[in-house]
This record gives sequence, structure tokens and C-alpha cells, in this order.
Amino acid sequence: MTDGTREPAEGLPYGQMIIADQTTAEPLLTPEFLRKLERLRLVSRRVFAGRVWGERRSKKRGASVEFADFRDYVHGDDLRHLDWNAFARLDRLFLKLFVEEEDLNVALLVDASNSMTFGQPPKFDYARRVAAALGYLALCNFDRVTFWSYGERLRSVFGPTRGRGRALESLRWLEGLQADGATSSGAALREFALRAKQPGLVAVISDFFDEDHLDGLKALAGRGFEVTAMHVLDEEELRPSLAGDLKLVDSETGSEREITVTQGLLRAYQRRLREFCDALDACCRRFGIHSLRISTSEPFEDLILNYLRRRGMIE
Repeated sequence: MTDGTREPAEGLPYGQMIIADQTTAEPLLTPEFLRKLERLRLVSRRVFAGRVWGERRSKKRGASVEFADFRDYVHGDDLRHLDWNAFARLDRLFLKLFVEEEDLNVALLVDASNSMTFGQPPKFDYARRVAAALGYLALCNFDRVTFWSYGERLRSVFGPTRGRGRALESLRWLEGLQADGATSSGAALREFALRAKQPGLVAVISDFFDEDHLDGLKALAGRGFEVTAMHVLDEEELRPSLAGDLKLVDSETGSEREITVTQGLLRAYQRRLREFCDALDACCRRFGIHSLRISTSEPFEDLILNYLRRRGMIE
């Protein structure tokens, strides 16, 4: 194990680098947990235009089987939807309107840079499990789901896809991802915002240990996405237990620094970490982005089934 840090000028907290086997020995989600997820769904606070029928109620009026309202008939309307009983009583033509159901576009972006390999369990493994759970929820509800990994730019993609039948394939894709290299959330998220054809729900799962992550989140919000920033940190990053003389190595750039860890240095680190997290939260509030801070020490099932439900991300 090699300790790692970032230079103070970067304004980011340090992170130890752990080179670990990134192959997943166990499945990301167990069959028992998948059954628990089938009763839940992702929550969208906005209405987005879908492409095909799904299982979400839209504010638009369409042609499902559930009645919603009437409107006056205009030339060219489908005569099959005329209310002939109303015509017999009122001698006016009314068209029946029904609740239309749409699919929702859901994008799950996983930070696959080297800083995500830190921790026990590695933040990258935890992030993939979060993406797998959210993706399964969306697939079970016939939402249109796309999974992305990114570092300095967008790397690989699975989807868009929909339907529970694609869940196993999406899990295998996530299990096959590898974390390496540096990250630039700003460049990667701006690229995604430009490439995405339709807005929808976007969850960015990252430690946000790069200089331009705020610009990337702003770009997503500016394109009309409903964004959730899922800030994943290891407990050692939140409350370091380091002491004594250490050589710290940046996990992404390889730069080294020798330090002596004192109580004063740890207090300064905690202050810098609070400033870093506060800046992220302030940006999210300003641009209407949902911000969630997640510690990898949180039991995973509690995170999904309890914490995310309390925060209104799923129901």
C-alpha cells in the first residue's frame, strides 16, 4: 500500500492510493437484494418528454386506458375518441383525453479514475454498486437507461437500454469496468451534456477530486437535466487515522510529498475538507442540483433502501 496526496495548491483533500484487484469476486447485487429493489423506483421531480410508452405518468395527454379530461373536438382528431354520449346530451363534440405514460431517460455516470481505487472497500466498487442498484430500479420501471464511465473524458458506455431483461447484461458491464488514470469531471460532464439528445435524470457518482467538477455539474444543469451529485468518500478521507512521518504519493499524477502528520495538520485537513464539501454543496444549491454525500462505511443496503428513500431519490 502506498500513501497518496494532492498538492495543497490544488485545494483538494489527500487520498491514499491502494492498488487493488479490481475484478469483482462477488456479484455487485445479490438476488435477494434485487428482489427488494423491485418494489421501488427512481423519483423524478420534473416532467420530461419520453420517446415510447413506459410506466411513468406524464402531464401530457395521450391514449392510454385511464381517462383524464375532455376537450372540444377539432378537425383531424381521431373519431374513435369522441364521446358520443356527451354529443347526444349536449349536441357538441368532445374528445376524451387519457393519461399518457412515458419512459424516462436515466443516465448513470461513474467516475473511473485512479482516485476512486482508494479505500476498503474501494470507492470505485461502492460507486459501481450504487450505479447497478439505480440502473436496476430504472430498468424494472421501463425507463431508458444509459451507463457511462469517465476519467479525463467519457470512456465507455452501455445503452441506452430498457426493460428488466437487460439488467444482467448491464451488471456484467459494470463488473468489467476498470479504474485508472486521471479525471476531469468538467470535460467529461460537458461532453456528456453536448452528446445527450434528450434531458432526463442524471446521477454522477464520484469523489469529485478534480479542479473542474463544478463546471461540469453546471453544464449538466444548464442543459435541463435533473442532476444528482453523489459524492462518495472513504471513511479514512473523512476522518484520517494517519500519524508520524509519511511519504504521500498522488494516485493520479505520481507526485510525491513527505510530511509529518500532527494534530495541527489533521485539523487543517479537516478545515480544508469542509471547505471543499461546502463549495460543492453551495454550487448544487445554486443550480438546483441534488447533492448527496456518501461514506463507503455506510452499509450498502441501508444506503439504497433507507438513506436514498429519505432523501427522496427513490420511493
